Amino acid sequence: MKEATALREENKMGVMPVNKLLVSMSLPMMISMLVQALYNIVDSIFVARIDENALTAVSMAFPLQTLMIALGGGMGVGVNAVLSKALGEKDYEKADKAAINGVFLSLINYLAFLLVGLFLAGPFYLSQTKDTQLVEYGKQYLTIVCCCSFGMYAQFIFERLLQSTGRTFYTMITQGTGAIINIILDPIFIFGYLGMPRMGVAGAAIATVIGQIVAAVMAIIINEKKNPDIKLRFGGFSPDGRMIGQIYAVGVPSIIMQSIGSVMTYGMNKILIGFTSTAVAVFGVYFKLQSFIFMPVFGLNNGMVPIIAYNYGAGERERLIKTLKLSIGYAVGIMAVGFLTFQVFPRQLFALFDASETMLAIGVPALRIISISFLLAGFCIVCGSLFQALGNGVYSMLVSIARQLIVLLPAAYLLSLTGQVNAVWLAFPIAELMSVTMTVIFLVRINQKIICHIGEK
Repeated sequence: MKEATALREENKMGVMPVNKLLVSMSLPMMISMLVQALYNIVDSIFVARIDENALTAVSMAFPLQTLMIALGGGMGVGVNAVLSKALGEKDYEKADKAAINGVFLSLINYLAFLLVGLFLAGPFYLSQTKDTQLVEYGKQYLTIVCCCSFGMYAQFIFERLLQSTGRTFYTMITQGTGAIINIILDPIFIFGYLGMPRMGVAGAAIATVIGQIVAAVMAIIINEKKNPDIKLRFGGFSPDGRMIGQIYAVGVPSIIMQSIGSVMTYGMNKILIGFTSTAVAVFGVYFKLQSFIFMPVFGLNNGMVPIIAYNYGAGERERLIKTLKLSIGYAVGIMAVGFLTFQVFPRQLFALFDASETMLAIGVPALRIISISFLLAGFCIVCGSLFQALGNGVYSMLVSIARQLIVLLPAAYLLSLTGQVNAVWLAFPIAELMSVTMTVIFLVRINQKIICHIGEK
């Protein structure tokens, strides 16, 4: 074990200047996330060309897709934090064990959603609408996405292994390649170009899963060839209950937070369809557009979390604090740009989706009202990731529960009773005010309990 330890050099997360380190780790992730966001937008632009019901049906799939991402992403957060902290402590055996058990958990996630795709896609749509065309479009889309989600879950875990060891440049390559393949295949499969049959929304789903599978294969190969900090050995493997417990101690709050987002989206769809299906389509378009603002912040977070976790394990308090301050500054700046874009160009943004005048009448005020919350969201997102990296993800979970279930959904429902769909959007800035208040309280507590004591003998 000592010989193996000696062969592994000091990771850059403990020695490189903090700002340079944060930028070098986050920028590739931000670029890849921007490409992912571009894919999300282009995907919906193509689907909108089928008809508005196709766009609405894909939008209505978002709650279940959010749940899929929640399970994979939350597990990845747990692996990331445990693995990076183990590297900071020079415990390489524990790091390898975290990686192997993360791969096992990804397989379990896939098997669960294989069953969902086979048996629950139809009932999921029928719980939201009785429109037969919406249900048919939705079943086609969700069945393919769920049954072929092995690519998505493999991509999640093997990209997280690269992130955990500071090799975020490679995740930019894998994510970017997958998204570009997606973008290229979308029009070919949806509209039947280059001799392919016209597949409509099913074509959009097929393009999605092919992109995920290609990205996953690349991530697996790169881990094998370019990631010496982790040794994946599956011979004689059996699940380690203690390690899985440590992964989910960090990851479950993240899973719950993102799953709450699924519940929130489902609830909002139910509220908005009471006005018109166009309002649901507007909400779906908003989520696609806001991803172009939020994805870079999430990319920043993905670069920040292993730096925080590593320096926490290494007892380097000053490096941890500097990483946090820089991350908050960058995140707030990105969100301010998003706010200005949504305020100044809402009509142009909706024009990308071939929006009717009815959609514009609902969508333009929606973007301007909801984007007010952006001014506070960057701070809350970064601090939430800090809580997770320090093993206190429950704080992030509590903020998310309060924001989306205790404030946002009830506020949206009460505002819907006015009979004005534009009033519903006010629920977002209202919920964000509560979120920033709770985040500040928890940040003070975690500073007193953990950060102040890092590095003490």
